[in-house]
Amino acid sequence: MSEGATTREGFGVLWVAIKRERGIFALSTLGSVLFGALTVADAWVLGWATDHVVLPAFRDGEIGSGLLVAVVALFLGVAILRAVGIVARRLGAGIMQYRMQAHYRRDVTRQYLRLPMEWHQRHPTGQLLSNANSDVEAAWGPIAPLPMAVGTVAMMVIAVAQMLLSDLVLALVGLLVFPAVVAANLFYQRLASPLMTRAQQLRAEVSEIAHESFDGAMVVKTLGREAEETRRFAAKAEELRDVNIRAGRIRAAFDPALAALPNLGVLLVLAVGVERVLNGQSVAGDVVTVAYLLTIVSFPIRSIGWLLGEFPRSVVGFRRVSAVLEATGEMPYGARSLPRSGHGALLELEHVGYAYDPEQPVLQDVTFAVEPGRTVAVVGATAAGKSTLTTLLTRLVDPDRGVIRVDGVDLRDLAQGRLAEVVAVVPQTAFLFDDTVRGNVTLGADVSDAEVWEALRVAQADGFVAALPDSLDTRLGERGTSLSGGQRQRISLARALVRHPRLLVLDDATSAVDPEVEARILGALRAGAADSTLVVVAYRKATIGLADEVVHLEDGRIVARGTHEELLATRPSYARLVNAYEQHAAEQHEPVEAGDAS
Repeated sequence: MSEGATTREGFGVLWVAIKRERGIFALSTLGSVLFGALTVADAWVLGWATDHVVLPAFRDGEIGSGLLVAVVALFLGVAILRAVGIVARRLGAGIMQYRMQAHYRRDVTRQYLRLPMEWHQRHPTGQLLSNANSDVEAAWGPIAPLPMAVGTVAMMVIAVAQMLLSDLVLALVGLLVFPAVVAANLFYQRLASPLMTRAQQLRAEVSEIAHESFDGAMVVKTLGREAEETRRFAAKAEELRDVNIRAGRIRAAFDPALAALPNLGVLLVLAVGVERVLNGQSVAGDVVTVAYLLTIVSFPIRSIGWLLGEFPRSVVGFRRVSAVLEATGEMPYGARSLPRSGHGALLELEHVGYAYDPEQPVLQDVTFAVEPGRTVAVVGATAAGKSTLTTLLTRLVDPDRGVIRVDGVDLRDLAQGRLAEVVAVVPQTAFLFDDTVRGNVTLGADVSDAEVWEALRVAQADGFVAALPDSLDTRLGERGTSLSGGQRQRISLARALVRHPRLLVLDDATSAVDPEVEARILGALRAGAADSTLVVVAYRKATIGLADEVVHLEDGRIVARGTHEELLATRPSYARLVNAYEQHAAEQHEPVEAGDAS
């Protein structure tokens, strides 16, 4: 990225903010212009006071009280109005910056929710966190100095005009600093842009390592990997530190150089001005005015330098955020809906295929139907495509081929949010929020406590919930760490049941529950079978035996369908699979997890 491209893109990013926040930008810019104009007015007051008060006082040995009052009033009035300009400028800049950050955080979050699961699977969580946080902050960092820079451009124009009117020669001498300032900015951007790009990438990588370590705390601790994880995080953090230090060193050299250039110009003006005064070519007031105006011009130069100094990081952050906002893959939606209550839904799959990698299909030509109120068990070895099938049934992803229908309606023809009204999925890994039991079951839905207790009863969770210190109002901690695995699964199941889904998909959702409790759960579900169609990914014979029909998957294809007894008798591979699980469970004595036998 060249320095010219960085500057152009930086101004392009700022133009986005200006268009979106026109009113606030206008207010802050007016405040900055007022500040700039009155700062220049200070120079005029100083020059006028020099010629009409200071020099006559040296000549006559006295100061007229009227002139003295006039000078004080002028300086005081200018100072008060300049303070008003400063307040308007800073307030507007702050509001504009924080609004843009809030706008884009919301936009990024909405985009995350729109994008399908397959997009999320390709992007690490740490990178997504960095996009929504540090990249957004970096993108709009230049807004803070923007109104000041724009307003001080007016100050600079006024100051330069007044310098030219005061003494053309001295003005031209002073303005020699401008080419030097431009060169310094371009040189800084050339050095800083690559470092800023790398720093933003490293922030995402640091976030990803931290997220993995915290999310996998149990694995890290039980396998004694604390030191290795600490070293892994430290290595990346130190690399980020080193890049930031290198960028900081460049910025530390750039800022004082930028501040020094106008001061050198002032010295040059004074040297030339003294010679011109001695030769009778200028008056002392004009020399003082031009020198002071040049010190004033140094402030706009620095403010513009601050703005340009933020561009490398801003451009990198905006590019990373834009990559998310411009990502394709949003799911198209139709306008149809389904009845929210009544009997179970009719589920139909026709020639469904799906692949994460085009060279390795996960599901191929999957075709079956589940009649309303019926229970189907999906059985298969690891990597047979069972969990992928559940994500397709709930439209977390769309099939590459074929069609999935509920009550004869293609899932892609449903309006956004309508499928969730009739279909619920309970994953094997239950996720609970740091909220109460009630909050985790309802997730903000308008559900009575009686309905919550009924869902807990069906999920065989009412007993242990009633025994909690505050019952439904007991907070469960982050990810429900205060509960056992089986208890978390049952809360997750109750969350689905309280919504009275017409199609309920269980992805091995009772794997952490002991067989006796699981049998009671499935029995309660079958007792209400008229209200729900049930698709269960299962391994245990007891679970599979409760299904009306079994679908046997191998390598992403349906190789057999029938009742559990029929497949045991006719499919040796199926019998080996389910018997192997039972044998393993028997060898391990299947210990009951604390709290799961309630």
